[in-house]
Amino acid sequence: MQIQYYPILLLMICIITSASAQEANLGNWLVYRGKKQINTHWNWSQSVQYRSYNAISDFHQLLIRNAIGYSLSEKHNNISLGYDYLLDQSYINLEEKKSPQAEHRLYQQFLTQQQFGRFKNQHRYRLEERFIDTNFQLRFRYSLAVKIDLHQKLTQPSTFYLSLSNEIFLQTTNHRFDQNWLYGGLGYRFNKKFGLELGYLNQFLWSGNRDQINVISSFTF
Repeated sequence: MQIQYYPILLLMICIITSASAQEANLGNWLVYRGKKQINTHWNWSQSVQYRSYNAISDFHQLLIRNAIGYSLSEKHNNISLGYDYLLDQSYINLEEKKSPQAEHRLYQQFLTQQQFGRFKNQHRYRLEERFIDTNFQLRFRYSLAVKIDLHQKLTQPSTFYLSLSNEIFLQTTNHRFDQNWLYGGLGYRFNKKFGLELGYLNQFLWSGNRDQINVISSFTF
């Protein structure tokens, strides 16, 4: 790692520590993302997300995700079929009592990526079939994400980058608009297999707003 980037990495660690220690309305997501390239076309991805209302002490949600994907063209277009399990413990009408609820999801996804110099953008289209207790819902999600490397190619080790994204959620219930996620973060890729990212997520919900600090680790094996 080049010495001039130590202060930036130290700042990321300090912010992570602060986010884990404070007691505030600012929530925290700890996210792991992994990917296994099975062969030229097939890949397997997984994610575990621990979501809390405050630092890490007030549990909100646990999301476990697995998907099998097929690359239509090398590193550019991918289709996948996935399954999510979500355990939700949301507060009832802003009271102290929580209401535990389990959700199972199936989803189909198309992902396409393009590289323009230091900029790498990604479009993701996802259709979800949601089974929430005895209810069934359909939801469509579209995400536009951009990564900008700060000093060299994103595929190179010891690379800092900016991560920006926006995702909109539309559903088939009375409230067609479900939510919108606006995200910005700073990431560091240690090598081709491991990276760490710290960011801020604003969730604009049909019922209100919520802010999150996100700590994301990614691992390719």
